[in-house]
Amino acid sequence: MKREESGPTTAPGGEGAPGEAGLGRRLGVGDAVVVGLGAMIGAGVFSAFAPAAAAAGSGLLGALAIAAVVAYCNATSSARLAARHPESGGTYVYGRERLGPFWGYLAGWSFVAGKTASCAAMALTVGHYAWPGQARATAVGAVVALTVVNCLGVRKAAWLTRLIVAVTLGVLAACVVVGLSGGHADAGRLAWDAGGATATPRGLLQAAGLLFFAFAGYARIATLGEEVRDPARTIPRAIPLALTLTLVVYAAVAVTLLAVLGPQTLARSTAPLADAVRAAGAPGLVPVARAGAAVAALGSLLALLLGVSRTTLAMARDRHLPPALAQLSRENAPLRAEIAVGALATLLTATTDLRGVIGFSSFGVLLYYAIANASALRLAPEERRPPLAVPVVGLAGCAALASSMPASSVVAGLAVTAAGATLYGVRARRT
Repeated sequence: MKREESGPTTAPGGEGAPGEAGLGRRLGVGDAVVVGLGAMIGAGVFSAFAPAAAAAGSGLLGALAIAAVVAYCNATSSARLAARHPESGGTYVYGRERLGPFWGYLAGWSFVAGKTASCAAMALTVGHYAWPGQARATAVGAVVALTVVNCLGVRKAAWLTRLIVAVTLGVLAACVVVGLSGGHADAGRLAWDAGGATATPRGLLQAAGLLFFAFAGYARIATLGEEVRDPARTIPRAIPLALTLTLVVYAAVAVTLLAVLGPQTLARSTAPLADAVRAAGAPGLVPVARAGAAVAALGSLLALLLGVSRTTLAMARDRHLPPALAQLSRENAPLRAEIAVGALATLLTATTDLRGVIGFSSFGVLLYYAIANASALRLAPEERRPPLAVPVVGLAGCAALASSMPASSVVAGLAVTAAGATLYGVRARRT
């Protein structure tokens, strides 16, 4: 199949980031796992549990298990595809090569839309933890500041990713230990909270879709296809390992939040980890929890802005987006794409709430992975296609979780998807 003129490749800062051809293969399994952990154990663990608890109530742990199963299927499909297509770009490449140009484009479109919403979610997380009284203003300031940093050419180094992961894991470990060993956890709250509601099937699916927001970062490993050593072996090993470690961390945090706060209080919280350590009788740890969440969210926001701007650049080069966004600065930076993404993320941050953007982001990302699973179904047995049940369950799971999102998220997601498909059709008729 004829390839598009160019596709998104990965620079050392984000998903789907285009870089120069012939990127050096310097990353081993350990490096790839760290990249995946940095993408998954970020701000999502500080922000996704509250809206998920509002949907699932006492069934939060069941929703986490559903999200983990869908994430595992998606990760397995992505890993096998990455082994066959060891180039950067993720599902943008897989859909194009296995299903056709339109599906690759739709994956890229849903990635840009969903991850731009993720930028707003990360920024609002910064605001709620760093300065609760001025959360929105702080969030807008964070987006503007990091957009300026990107435009000046400052890049997040690998050591910074490791530092952020270490800080985040340290803060989460401290919160879990305090919450479960301080004598304040009421084990009865795990099953029921006074005045709480029993989880419904739709509530479980909706919560699983919202929690999927926190798992979605494992795709970053697959997009590093041109930068890992022996990608056919490294990527399939790194993705499941990173996903398993993340699930263990999330399960520990979920149990702690339910034990200390209960589903009802958790559902109302805008800063769950900080509220949990306060309720557990360790108010001195509250500033640490807030600082750790803010650091994790800022790191995730920086990586997202870099990745989305570079996917935007690649799609503009293919004329899937306005060609003007493909223009580079004198320093070979995608300045216009960075400004456009930063402006859109700022608008979303200023006008939406955290739960709304998490729902919309999850819808876009689930569509992205649905295309990945459909692409995996086109692998031949000699290409080490995963067991048929894996992409089938992954595809069905993505569809079920996406359709169960809050109505506003589904309507907005369908509208944005339809707009993208319309633009593709207009471009196809012109060319």
